[in-house]
Amino acid sequence: MSSKKNPWPNRFTKHAGIEIPVICGAMYPCSNPELVAAASEAGGIGIVQPVSLVFAHGHDFREGLRYMRTLTKKPLGLNLLVEKSAKRYEDRLKVWLDIAVEEGIKFFVTALGNPTWVIEKVRPVGGIVYHDVTNLKWAERAVNYGVDGLICVNNRAGGHLGTESPEKLMTDLKQFGLPLVCAGGVGSHKEFRDMLAIGYEGVQLGTRFIASKECTAHQDYKDAILKAKEKDIVATDKISGVPVSIIKTPYIEAIGTEAGPIAKWMLKHPTFKHYARMFYTLKSIWQLKQSNQRGSSYKDFWQAGKSVETIDQILSVDAIMKELVQSKS
Repeated sequence: MSSKKNPWPNRFTKHAGIEIPVICGAMYPCSNPELVAAASEAGGIGIVQPVSLVFAHGHDFREGLRYMRTLTKKPLGLNLLVEKSAKRYEDRLKVWLDIAVEEGIKFFVTALGNPTWVIEKVRPVGGIVYHDVTNLKWAERAVNYGVDGLICVNNRAGGHLGTESPEKLMTDLKQFGLPLVCAGGVGSHKEFRDMLAIGYEGVQLGTRFIASKECTAHQDYKDAILKAKEKDIVATDKISGVPVSIIKTPYIEAIGTEAGPIAKWMLKHPTFKHYARMFYTLKSIWQLKQSNQRGSSYKDFWQAGKSVETIDQILSVDAIMKELVQSKS
């Protein structure tokens, strides 16, 4: 890639092999293959979420990757949740990683655990690993593991979110000298430019891409994003056992956002926390899939971040990318 084609020739765009420093973040169940491929085709990089690809959208993993290759020849990435879990799931992750390497994927985003085994697998074939972090403590661990960059998940993110502001994360994490990508709260040109201006080498978007033409999320979900404002976004630990950012609905108001005392105890216990998170995750996977397929009902919830404030129309992925990088003035 030449710098003439790439107006942002930084370490992140070089690592990902892309022109525009934008990641379409991995989302369950919203990472349908058409959306992921469209983000890459538009100049950023779409991240494949394997559980979404296989279980929400019904593709064989290898064939799903090959299908996306018919939609774009540009780089794709792969997301892996590497937290210690059931052996069956860990074995499945390793198979997915092997297939991804065989199919030519070079950019990987890991989260929720020790990514050393991923790094050891992909680095000999030129792979790059960025890791999700929410604060200085987790960033230090990731750096010690040997990752190539950090996805800095802030307190404005949709889905799993952090507690720190984008500015605080930049202040705390720039000491490591790695490429930093801002994840959370970016949905417009101004936010994109602001994050690059304070030192981030890229941004990761999720909510903005759900409200796109290529995303196959139910229209009710997209409408909820268009209607919501920043004040409507709340955090709950009832969905997956860790804080998740969602749109406040009558159902969420009725059940509250705090996990009960027994659940909280289990989520903090050295042994039980993995099983508790697995239970929450499986439950949320089923609920999210149902909501995505059949639309809204009383007990549905929609994951979204505070970038809803700037999202007021459904656009193509290409139009979203162009709006991000070109001034309207």
